[in-house]
Amino acid sequence: MNTNNYIARGEGADRFEKVPVQVYEKPSEAVKAVAQEIAALIRENAAKSEKCVLGLATGSSPVKLYEELVRMHREEGLSFKNVVTFNLDEYMPMPKDSVHSYHYFMHHHLFDHIDIDPENIHIPDGTLKGEEVEAFCKNYEKAIENAGGIDLQILGIGRTGHIGFNEPGSLMSSRTRMVYLDDLTIKDAAGDFGGRDKVPTRAITMGVGTIMKARRVILMAWGEKKAPIVKAAVEGSMSDAIPATFLQLHPNVEFFIDESAAEELTRANLPWLVSKVEWNDKLIRKAVIWLCQKVHKPILKVENKDYIENGMTDLIKTFGSANKVNIQVFNDLQHTITGWPGGKPNADDSTRPERALPYPKRVLIFSPHPDDDVISMGGTFARLVEQGHEVHVAYQTSGSIAVLDEYLYQQMDIACAFAHLTGKDATFMDEAFQQIKQDIASQATNEAEPTNLLKYKAALRRAEARAADRYLGVPEERVHFLNLPFYETGTVKKNPLGQEDVDIIVKLLREVKPHQIYAAGDLADPHGTHGVCLDALMRAYNVVDGDDWFQECNTWWYRGAWMEWEIEKVDMAVPISPAELSIKRKAIYKHGSQNNGPAFPGDDPREFWQRAEDRNRNTADIYNQLGMAEYEAMEVFAKYVHQHGDTLN
Repeated sequence: MNTNNYIARGEGADRFEKVPVQVYEKPSEAVKAVAQEIAALIRENAAKSEKCVLGLATGSSPVKLYEELVRMHREEGLSFKNVVTFNLDEYMPMPKDSVHSYHYFMHHHLFDHIDIDPENIHIPDGTLKGEEVEAFCKNYEKAIENAGGIDLQILGIGRTGHIGFNEPGSLMSSRTRMVYLDDLTIKDAAGDFGGRDKVPTRAITMGVGTIMKARRVILMAWGEKKAPIVKAAVEGSMSDAIPATFLQLHPNVEFFIDESAAEELTRANLPWLVSKVEWNDKLIRKAVIWLCQKVHKPILKVENKDYIENGMTDLIKTFGSANKVNIQVFNDLQHTITGWPGGKPNADDSTRPERALPYPKRVLIFSPHPDDDVISMGGTFARLVEQGHEVHVAYQTSGSIAVLDEYLYQQMDIACAFAHLTGKDATFMDEAFQQIKQDIASQATNEAEPTNLLKYKAALRRAEARAADRYLGVPEERVHFLNLPFYETGTVKKNPLGQEDVDIIVKLLREVKPHQIYAAGDLADPHGTHGVCLDALMRAYNVVDGDDWFQECNTWWYRGAWMEWEIEKVDMAVPISPAELSIKRKAIYKHGSQNNGPAFPGDDPREFWQRAEDRNRNTADIYNQLGMAEYEAMEVFAKYVHQHGDTLN
C-alpha cells in the first residue's frame, strides 16, 4: 500500500546517507532480494565444498525472510546442509521451550522446516546461571572463529538503535556478553510478553565488535515506527548512543528497508533538497508545508526569498512566483476540509473530498480492535450517523487478550452480585466466576490464555463495543463481530493471515455493498494486528474488484491510536466541534476495559481519549497555522485508490 510516498532516486539522491540503502515499496520485495543473496552465497560455498556461516536475527523484521528461505528450500531445492548459523541474542532468564524464547522462534520460523544439521545451529543460552555466562560467551566467540567467521550477518534495528541487544552505550569493540535491556526496548517488547513486568531485563548478545567482523552485513527494517531510528543510523553522526551508527564503518554493509521505514530519510522526507523532482500536487503541498513551518509563516505569506533561501527555487521557476504556488496549495488544502464526510446532498461536489450522491450512503467502518473506530474517528462516526447515513461497524478481531485479568475479575464480581440481587438461584454465575478465578490463578506466563477466560473477555469487549455504538446511534443489527481466525491464538503471537480471514471480510462486503469504507491504514507496524487487518481487507478487495457496487465505493484510511496522518497526505479533514469532541470522549469511555490502564498502552502514559483529543487538536492547530480557519479539533483521512493485487507485505 502506498500513501503517496515520493522518494528521490538516481544520482545525488543518497548524498546525506553514510551507508548504502536499498528502498523497496513492500517488505516482501525486500526479503526476496535478501533471500536470493543468501541462497546464492549458500550455493556458491557448497560448490566449493565450503561451509556458509550465517549470523541470524529474530524479531518481526526477519520473519518474512525466513518464510521465503523455507519456500526456496521446499520449491527450489535450496539445501542448508552446508550452513552454520549463529544467532545474535537471547533473553535471560528464558527457557528454550518458551514461546518467547529466540530458540523457539528460530525453530518455529526456520530450522524445523529446512535440512540444516542441528549440530550447526548456535543460539545463546538463556537458561544459564550467572557464574556460567562469562565462559559461555567466550566459547561462543571461539565457535564463530572456529567456523571461519560469519560470511553474512542479518540484523534488525531497535528503536534505541540497538543491533542485537547492544543498547546505547555499547562499545564498538564489545564482544558477546550479558547486557541489561534499555527501558524503551522493554516497552517495545511488552506487547509480545503480555505486559512490561513480564519482559526479561537481561539478555546475552553478540557484541558490536563481533558483528563488525562479519564479511557482509545486511540490516532490515519495516514500518513507520522504525523511520526515525533508520534516519539516525543512516544519516546521523557515529556515536555509542546509537550503536547502529557504528555500521557506517563497515566495508560491506547495506540496509534493506521498505518505503515506510524510509520516510524520514532526506531523499524521502525532503527529496527536493537532493535531486530534481517530478512535482505533483501532494509533493508540492508537502514542500510548501515544510517551508511554512520552517519560516513560521502561513501559506499566503510565504515570499519568493523564502523559497530561494531554502533550496526551493525550482518551484518558483515552475509556477513563476511564490504567490502562484501559495494560492494553489492554499486552495488544495482548503478543499480537504468538509463537515460532510459522507458527501453533502444537493451541493456542488467538484471541489469536495466526497461525492454528493448517492444520499444517504451505506457506510462500513472497519475497526481492527473493538475501540479503534471511536478512538480514531469517533467524531466523524457521530457526524455520519447524525447526517442520516446507514452506518455499519465491523470489528475485525475480538481484542480478547487486551483485557486485564483483574478487570474481568471485577466485572464478574459485579455480575454475580446482580445475579444474587434477583433472589433467584445464582449457582451458575457462582460456578462460572469460580472457574475464572481458577483459570487466572493457574495460567503460566508463557502459555496461551485458557479458552474459557478468553471467551468471557471477548464477550466483555463485544458488550463495550455495542454500548459505544448504541450511544452513537447505530442499531445492533449493523454491528458486525468478525472474529478473524488469525487473531484467536490466545497469545500476542498470531497466526499468519489465511484464506478464511479474507473470506469472512468478502462475505460482509458483499452483504453490505457499501458506498463508503473507513479502515485503519496504520503502517507503523506492518506485522502488528492493524497491519494484518489492513492486509486482509486489501486481499478481500482483490476478490470483489469486479463487483459492480465496488466500482462506486470510496475507501478512506484513518490512523490508529498512536499516530496521525501527515498533513501532506490528507485528502479529507473533518472539523470536530467541542460538543462532538465530548461525544467522542464519551464513546471511548464505553470501552471500560481499555481505560484506566489498558493491557497494551505502548510507551505513551496518556489514556486513549487524551491521546485522541490531543492529536485532533494538534491537527486543527497545524491547519490554523497554515492559514486555514480555526477549529477546535480535526479528524483526517487519506483516500485509497485500489489497484488489483495490492497487499501490505
